[in-house]
Amino acid sequence: MGRLVDGQVDVHYGQIYVHSDPSSPGSELPESFAGQSGGLCGAAVPGALLLMTGLHTGKVGFTVEVLDQAPALDPEWEDVVEVSFRPRSDSSELVEFLQQNAWTLDLAEVDYRVRYCARGMDAGREADTRVDDEPPVDCYLLQFWPAPAEPDRVVRQTSDAAAYWHEYARGL
Repeated sequence: MGRLVDGQVDVHYGQIYVHSDPSSPGSELPESFAGQSGGLCGAAVPGALLLMTGLHTGKVGFTVEVLDQAPALDPEWEDVVEVSFRPRSDSSELVEFLQQNAWTLDLAEVDYRVRYCARGMDAGREADTRVDDEPPVDCYLLQFWPAPAEPDRVVRQTSDAAAYWHEYARGL
């Protein structure tokens, strides 16, 4: 357990994914958020997460942590949601669009609570595209810890980008 990803990842269409079913390439936007109150971390499809970013195309700062218990909520994160997730195999990965790159997450096949935190979503949305030599605009933290399943929830919302995606999810 600990920090599994710490750096920059490529996003396209403002999306990055967690896959745990080797036989499934993932899910589409509407099915990922169906029935949820939050629209940043789609967990409606078993064994998959669809994560939204402010930036449409380019590299965002991204960290993934697997913890033993729920962490304290850091006030530096502007937008925060939580969902429940259970991997469908022992081969979970953080995956870029079109599976260009992937990072092994080493998650056991147990129930997890997932916290997805964002900073700079509005700036990322305004920038739209980031080329490699520009500084990061938006950053994200994805945390997993063992916990019984419970409904998704919006913990904190400050950006217009997050408000847009939450409204989208609630309209499904």
